[in-house]
Order: sequence, then C-alpha cells, then structure tokens
Amino acid sequence: MHSVLRDLRAELRAAACPARAAIAQRFFQTGVGGYAEGDQFFGIRVPVLRQLVRRYRNLPIAAVEELFCSPMHEERFLAINILIDQYRRGDDRARMRIVDCYLRNIAYVNNWDLVDGSAHHLLGALLVTRSRRILYRLARSRNFWKRRIAIVATMAFITRGEYADTFAIAHILLRDPHDLIQKAVGWMLREVGKRARPAEEEFLRAHYREMPRTMLRYAIERFPEARRQAYLRGTVT
Repeated sequence: MHSVLRDLRAELRAAACPARAAIAQRFFQTGVGGYAEGDQFFGIRVPVLRQLVRRYRNLPIAAVEELFCSPMHEERFLAINILIDQYRRGDDRARMRIVDCYLRNIAYVNNWDLVDGSAHHLLGALLVTRSRRILYRLARSRNFWKRRIAIVATMAFITRGEYADTFAIAHILLRDPHDLIQKAVGWMLREVGKRARPAEEEFLRAHYREMPRTMLRYAIERFPEARRQAYLRGTVT
C-alpha cells in the first residue's frame, strides 16, 4: 500500500506546476481570511488528475484515507474521486464503507470544488433509500463546508423528482450569512426549478423577501426577465 502511495505522490510531484499553483491559490482564496485559508496546491490540471483517478481506482480505503488527510488540495481531490469511482462500482456493503470513509474525513472536504463534486455522488446517493437525518445535522453545523455539503447532497434527490429535503434544508439555511451557502442554496433551488418550476415558485413566494440577495439571484437566474425583475423588486405575491 505504501509503495503505491509513494508512486502516486511521485507522479503528483512530477506533474506539479508552481505557476498554476499560484493561480489556483488566488482563485480558491487560500490567503489569510479567505474561505480556503491555508489550502495548498501542486498546480495540476484536472484532466491529469482524472487520469490518475482511473489508474489508481482500486486504491485501498486505508490509502485513500491517507490521501484525504493531506494538506495538498489535489491529493484530497484524488481521494474523493477515487471513492466516487469505487462507489459506482461497489455493492451495498462497499458503498456503506465508502460513505463511512467520506464522513470520517468530512473535515477535509473543505473547498467548494471538493464539496460540489462529491456531496450528491456519495452522501446524497447513499441516502436516496435511507434516513436523511444526517443532512439536517450537517445543515446546522457551525462549519460552513458541512452546511454546503448538506444542501448540495440533495441534488441526488432532485434528480429523482424529490424536492422536500431540498426545501427543508433551504429553509434551515435561509438566512445563512456565508456567501458560499447562499450560492449553494440558490443553485439547488434553481435545479428544482429546472424540473418543477411551480414547486420552486411556491417556496420562493413564501420566503423570497427574507432571502439574502445572492441566494435569490441564483434561484431565479433562469426565470424570464420580467418574472426575475418582479422577484428582485419584491412585487411577487
């Protein structure tokens, strides 16, 4: 196991690009006070990382966990995406182990690309046929990445035409002060609207006046312009 990890990490170091790393650190706001303060990057392009996921797709869970705990963003990206690949190929028992690994290491799912690329593919997918209580605990967490995981995980239900949990968690997060939560809630409401516009509008009419502006703008982004402006003016009843 350790030799496989050494090989993988050697490939990461070989593919590293300091110039791209500097750009990524600015883009992902890793500076003091940024939402991803302290995150570190090799500067490796996503297509290269996807190739590594395919080559190391059978990495044992223990090795995946070691990657998960890395300070390097790309190693955490690999850990998450290897788990997703294994989840798709696994049986029910394997999927439970994989999501248990994800939850044990949830503190390391700590940037928006990591959250948005995993929450519905792992946690949400598993909860399609199980109790969704954990999402409500995450939605009330002090950690904003956990709150974002809670709402983005509901994409797994939205794609199946199930919207109740999205609306319930959106209600919990309705006045969340964090920009990344406001955007995620608005995004999930917009996803509901793509499939069931009347359902989204019923929720919006009840709550849009108390929503942060960012959340509302994301939620109504695809509305006809006149309808969008009516929400922004507060004239929808």
